[in-house]
Amino acid sequence: MKLYDGGRAPNPRRVRVFLAEKGIEVPLVPVDMGALGHRSEEVASRNPLKRLPVLELDDGTIITESVAICRYFEELHPEPPLFGKGVLGKTLVEMWQRRMELNFMFCVAQAFRHIHPAMKDWEVPQIPEWGEANKPRTLEFLALFDRELASREFAAGDEYSIADITGLIGVDFMKPARIAMPPEFTNVIRWHAALAARPSAEA
Repeated sequence: MKLYDGGRAPNPRRVRVFLAEKGIEVPLVPVDMGALGHRSEEVASRNPLKRLPVLELDDGTIITESVAICRYFEELHPEPPLFGKGVLGKTLVEMWQRRMELNFMFCVAQAFRHIHPAMKDWEVPQIPEWGEANKPRTLEFLALFDRELASREFAAGDEYSIADITGLIGVDFMKPARIAMPPEFTNVIRWHAALAARPSAEA
C-alpha cells in the first residue's frame, strides 16, 4: 500500500491529518505539485483526473478522492470514529462534511485558483471575477457556522470528525486565497485554534 501525496495542497493534507488522528502510518510517495508532478504519467496512469491524493492498495486497486480514502481507513480502523457514531451521529457528520466541502472549502479553492497568479497555468481559463465572487460566499458560510458553533465544540456535535478536518484545511487555505477571517467570528476562531493545536494538524 502507498499514498501518492501532494505536500501542503489541501486534499492531500486532509488525508494526512485524518491518518494522524487515527494513528495510521502509510508509506508516502511525494509528488511535487509545484513542478506539476500530479500531471505526470506516474499519477495520470493511476488517476486520469490528474489529482492527488491517490491510494494504491497492495493488489493494485486505486482509490482517489480524499474523503473516499478516509472512508476506507475508517472501515479498517473504526477507532477513534471520525465519521460519527450511531445513526444520528453519522448522519450529522455526513451533513456537515458536505456543507464544509461544498459551501466552504470549494469556495476558498475557487478564489485561490482563479485569482492567485501562481495558478494561471493550472486554471485555464483563469477567471478573476469568479474568484472574487467566491470570497463573499466563503464569509456567508462562516457567518452561519459561527452561529452554529455557539452551542457546541465541533462542527457536527461534541466529537471531532472529518467535518472538522475539512474545516481546518479550509480555514488554513484562506490565507493563500487572500480571504481574511473577520474578527467577529469569535466562535470560528476559537474552534480553529483548538483544531490547530491538535498534533494531527502538523501532518
